[in-house]
Amino acid sequence: MNTPSSSKLRRWEAALFLAFGLTLTAGVWANASESALADRVLRLHVIANSDDHSDQARKLLVRDAVLAQASQILEGVEGRQEAEAALAPHLDELAQAGADALARTGRSELVAVALADQWFPTKEYDGFSLPAGQYRALRVVIGEGRGQNWWCVVFPPLCLASVAEESVESAAAGVLSEDQIALITGQDGGYVLKFRLIEWWQELTGGQ
Repeated sequence: MNTPSSSKLRRWEAALFLAFGLTLTAGVWANASESALADRVLRLHVIANSDDHSDQARKLLVRDAVLAQASQILEGVEGRQEAEAALAPHLDELAQAGADALARTGRSELVAVALADQWFPTKEYDGFSLPAGQYRALRVVIGEGRGQNWWCVVFPPLCLASVAEESVESAAAGVLSEDQIALITGQDGGYVLKFRLIEWWQELTGGQ
């Protein structure tokens, strides 16, 4: 015969298992969403020489020079792996473009450019956002590389979309799916809660 206390215990256990199941399902979705996006975009990470105001200003000049050079190399490219393969032989050229931008300001710090895997926090940009996670990135380090970062996306050319008065949707078309575009632009009802879920799941699983 079931007692009131045993019935309450079963309901509590059922609720616990349901919550665990929902958490696991949500976590799997979050991990899959971030991984799918990471497989399709190539991030850009520019690190200033220092946090000095002048170094931070020069960081943006280097960013613009590298993006301008990269956009020419990536013209006609249709996928992230293809973008990486196109940029790989030209890393020295990209570094030189950044160094030339510095030289025009009278500075001669070394600019190092490499392709690397690295973790990015959730970041909001003009017209879109990307969830935290591990991404492939074009990494640009100026001088000592001890200053604040500048993050964006080199492929698809989302960082250049606003400059060229092009919509994020147009820049990402053919690279990201309609659902992914809706997710990062908030068209599917907003990304804030979903991206927090992705961050929470990665913290819980150690980024795996």
